Amino acid sequence: MKKIKFIKCFLIAIGILTFFWLMKSQSFISYRKKAAGVEPTKETVNENTDIRLSDKEEKSDVTKNDEEIYIRYYDDDSYSDKSSDSDDEYIDVRYIQQPIISNLHDKEYYYDFSNEKLAWWFKRDNNHGPSGCDDKVNLSDYGAYYLDDKESSDEKVIYLTFDCGYENGYTGHILDVLAEEDVPACFFVTKTYIRDNIDLTKRMKEEGHQVGNHTITHPSLPTKSYEEIIQEVNGCADYMKEATGYDMDPYLRPPCGEYSERTLAIIHDLGFKTIFWSMAYLDYDVNKQPGADYVINHFNKYHHNGAIILMHNVSASNSEALQTVIQNLKACGYRFASLNELE
Repeated sequence: MKKIKFIKCFLIAIGILTFFWLMKSQSFISYRKKAAGVEPTKETVNENTDIRLSDKEEKSDVTKNDEEIYIRYYDDDSYSDKSSDSDDEYIDVRYIQQPIISNLHDKEYYYDFSNEKLAWWFKRDNNHGPSGCDDKVNLSDYGAYYLDDKESSDEKVIYLTFDCGYENGYTGHILDVLAEEDVPACFFVTKTYIRDNIDLTKRMKEEGHQVGNHTITHPSLPTKSYEEIIQEVNGCADYMKEATGYDMDPYLRPPCGEYSERTLAIIHDLGFKTIFWSMAYLDYDVNKQPGADYVINHFNKYHHNGAIILMHNVSASNSEALQTVIQNLKACGYRFASLNELE
């Protein structure tokens, strides 16, 4: 009897020890948290745990600790709050969708702004300095740019933009070159262009380019009423979303380069940055093309830091010269930047 009683006491002691071991184990703690619906805090993450979105698919990289697995798969905030210094977590700024935030005032508010029609012009510098420009209006007051003058001399940056009123068969090749050279651009499109080229417009967004606003009908904005300007701008952006499923980026190129202080103010309050240019040439006449050599030589002669380049997608010369132009500018030390980097 004493022997049986001893065995019973021994088994009870083993059971108690097992229970306390389970209570302290990570597996049981994780199970209890899941059952109770308790979200793990960021402090529970092991410092050596590498939290990446790719871990959701690359399960072979996941450690076997149940608590760490739980955090990796369910704590999305832990990923978004981590420092972006790691290459694994770098998000290319060109793929970030900048919001269009409208702060539009009533019509009467804009009566005090001059509606004198101005036509954008610039003066080239032969020593690779910034172009001179029309300075009747302070562009920075209205979130407008013609070059990026905030770039330091430590890094040479250049911006590539295309105006797209219609398709002439070259945009696909332009996109091929940009993809091969890993260069971002902004394509300013009209509603007509989107309507007739939905697949190309979608491709622009899918490949990390910005798609900017070039209005519905390409009018001279200073000649339009308050209501007409709003319709031209918002109507194009709304159609972009409706036709492609993508939001338009908050950049606008004024048709024909014509503007006024009033139109700059309205466009700014509609949530768009007006984008002029500091490099351009006569490339839009499809029947009078300058030739690929002219385009290449023009860039070699007039490139400058912070330049915003205007090109037209309908130009055969641009299509033929683009890859050489990009490679030459890279050889000069330039990085091609996204308009999303403008501040």
